[in-house]
Amino acid sequence: MVYGTLKIILMTLAWISLGLGVLGIFLPILPTTPFAILSGYLFSKSSPRLHKWLLEKPVLGEVIIQWERHGIIKLRAKILSTLLIVPLFSYTLTSIDTILSIKVTVLLIGLAVLTFIWTRPSVAQTQ
Repeated sequence: MVYGTLKIILMTLAWISLGLGVLGIFLPILPTTPFAILSGYLFSKSSPRLHKWLLEKPVLGEVIIQWERHGIIKLRAKILSTLLIVPLFSYTLTSIDTILSIKVTVLLIGLAVLTFIWTRPSVAQTQ
């Protein structure tokens, strides 16, 4: 666990990430899973009490527990993320008038995120 200014920064980022994750439950353009996992990680480094509290939440807690214990992203979350990311990034690439380097950056970020999501296991591996 960290102390002082770093703890405050990590906790602030955790709350921001949690807020974005909760918004993602209601807004189709924000993916919930990555923000939930990030907030779980940040709380685990800054406040064991808040980390425990977050893990006890029915929706977000399960996502974080699955990630922390098994490194998995459930198939449903992968599909939903893809169904949101592809149209959003495609819209940016096809409909926004901007310089090519911005479009290439958006494309590479989208591909990196999708690659990360789809290369994680969907079910826990049995030993």
